[in-house]
Amino acid sequence: MYRFLLTRQWLITILIALLLIPATIELGFWQLHRHQARVARNELIGQALTAAPVPYDTLSSAPGRAVPKDLVWRAVTATGQYDPAHEFVVRKRTDSSGTIGYFVVTPLKLSDGKGTVLVNRGWVASAATATEYPAVPAAPTGEVTLTGRLRPDETTGGSEGFVKDRAGLPDRQFNLINTAQQTKETGTDLLGGYLELTGTNPAPADQPQLVPEPNHSDIGPHMAYAVQWWLFTGMIPVGVWVLARREAKDRAKQAAEAEPETDAEPVTV
Repeated sequence: MYRFLLTRQWLITILIALLLIPATIELGFWQLHRHQARVARNELIGQALTAAPVPYDTLSSAPGRAVPKDLVWRAVTATGQYDPAHEFVVRKRTDSSGTIGYFVVTPLKLSDGKGTVLVNRGWVASAATATEYPAVPAAPTGEVTLTGRLRPDETTGGSEGFVKDRAGLPDRQFNLINTAQQTKETGTDLLGGYLELTGTNPAPADQPQLVPEPNHSDIGPHMAYAVQWWLFTGMIPVGVWVLARREAKDRAKQAAEAEPETDAEPVTV
């Protein structure tokens, strides 16, 4: 009844099904691992944001030092004086509503003499043209104590979305917040990473719009995608079985219809 399964067409169908089963299982585990990574990232961010702030230079104590992944988003403090002469803006950054503008980055010379820290003071709107320097609230003068989040240097292939670091930009405009780039630009040795500002003491009368806290509650759709792939895995053999049953019934029906009708035997009295 099922000898048709040995035909070329059905052998190809079965082979494809056999190849799809491990592929969809693996895709399900891939999405599961992405879900687990997202959950771990959220937990790490949550722990970093709620930890007691520590001095910036205790976590990034050497110029050019890369920020370890387990310290990203760590709450930090820094005390010193701003260096407005080396302030710059970072292009194509958005505020909480998605409006494109600039981040304002100002170096802070630490009072303890241990170095200089780049500080992302927040977002400002674009000027009338892309070549104009935007209107930026002046950095506070005198000694200030900052609180913020420890962030790693931005790179062209990082989480900023593969930013192209083009040359020939207007004066004091850049595409990245990168200490190596700014050290080369200004000749000032900068501690690795930068501080994403959350508060200033004493508070300034005017300041850029602070960068909001990262979302660390959304786990994304990855677990749902994993379940979908595994459901699809189960549907593959079921689908092949349903198709085989349907063809078997169709073949049986065609065979029955093709059988010649036998003449009725004469009735004798």
